[in-house]
Amino acid sequence: MKIRVHAESHVVELDDGSRWQIFAGDLATTLSWKPETDLHLEPSGDRVSSHALVNATDQSRVRVIAAGETWPAGEVNEVLKSG
Repeated sequence: MKIRVHAESHVVELDDGSRWQIFAGDLATTLSWKPETDLHLEPSGDRVSSHALVNATDQSRVRVIAAGETWPAGEVNEVLKSG
């Protein structure tokens, strides 16, 4: 999938129309993303996110949840403090 819109730093819309919120701790990973960046979506076993977006070129991953969902506050705080 390709990026359709990434105007807001924490939300990305893919060319299939899906919209994903990027985990705050992973935003730096997205700085190199361009519209032609090839991404694929994987289910995540992570306690803070339901899925991961994976860059096909370098295999970097960011944790995401569907746009409009709410991050689990307790788990997010734990991850951000530890990492």
